[in-house]
Amino acid sequence: MAPNAETEWLPADVVRDARGYVLTGDDVKKAGGWSQERDPYLLETSAPGVFACGDVRLSPVKRVASAVGEGSMAIAFVHQYLANEDKAHRSRS
Repeated sequence: MAPNAETEWLPADVVRDARGYVLTGDDVKKAGGWSQERDPYLLETSAPGVFACGDVRLSPVKRVASAVGEGSMAIAFVHQYLANEDKAHRSRS
């Protein structure tokens, strides 16, 4: 994998492409990096509950406005992820 200063600090279990861009959503699943029974959320990385947005994410669009929108979406996905984890935890208790 080519070094990418924006993503080189991430742990190895966060799947990236050859240029170092973080794979999210369906791209993670296609690359075989998804281990959960459910499908990953659109901006979710190969590490469940970890989301990526903006220029670090594999995407043809590299614009500030897109990154801001993705950031807002990531927050919504975090809330959804946490709510589902809480439900799963309660059902196991």
